[in-house]
Amino acid sequence: MNPDIPDTPTADPAPHPSGTPRPDGVPFMRVIKSYVLRAGRTGPGQARAYEQFGPRFLLNYDPSQTLDATAAFGRAAPLIMEIGFGMGGATAHIATVRPDDNFLCCEVHEPGVGALLKLVGEQGLQNIRIFRHDAVEVLDHMLPEQSLDGVHIFFPDPWHKSRHHKRRLIQTPFVNRLARHLKPGGYLHLATDWQPYAEQMLQVLSAEPLLKNTATEGDGYAPQPDYRPLTKFENRGLKLGHGVWDLVFRRV
Repeated sequence: MNPDIPDTPTADPAPHPSGTPRPDGVPFMRVIKSYVLRAGRTGPGQARAYEQFGPRFLLNYDPSQTLDATAAFGRAAPLIMEIGFGMGGATAHIATVRPDDNFLCCEVHEPGVGALLKLVGEQGLQNIRIFRHDAVEVLDHMLPEQSLDGVHIFFPDPWHKSRHHKRRLIQTPFVNRLARHLKPGGYLHLATDWQPYAEQMLQVLSAEPLLKNTATEGDGYAPQPDYRPLTKFENRGLKLGHGVWDLVFRRV
């Protein structure tokens, strides 16, 4: 996926990420994550961007604090969350063409965060803030319900093999979590270049009672919104003969 790559909820016991056991001695259970960490090298330009722009545009994850978005961005504006942004090219484009919106971006991949910080600095973008942290934990601990005007998830990992489908990010519990964090009228925009995943996304979103499909075509898919640019992942898929499917649902 271009963005965070999903792990899966599972009942298998696993240590708490900190390695600290629970007080009752029972192992912590694994929970859904929006990513799997992959190796990558942060280049010198990205490293400089961390130093130069990180203090202003990176937000600290603190589960004891609710995010004050107005303070974080220095203004009150519609708040759009992006879960996984890869190397940030599409994110920077969208922030440019929608200057009146604030974009709260979550990515755990260090080179990707550095790349977006570099774009923010080069393009003078003021409406992006970044958590280098799992989006699921940001949702759960720092964002109240009905606090978001929109959510973007573009080209999540489709986990092609059947035995890995359970690792896909777009599943019923997570979609319900996203829907509850949207304000009434807020939207959820997904895109994928893998048709079987698009079909699963459509099924899961259509079954969520808090969401309503905005598509007018009978197949249930939306036209590509004009703010979403072609990404390198989309171009790759088109070259391989894949289609691209956008889904846009609104919170009722």
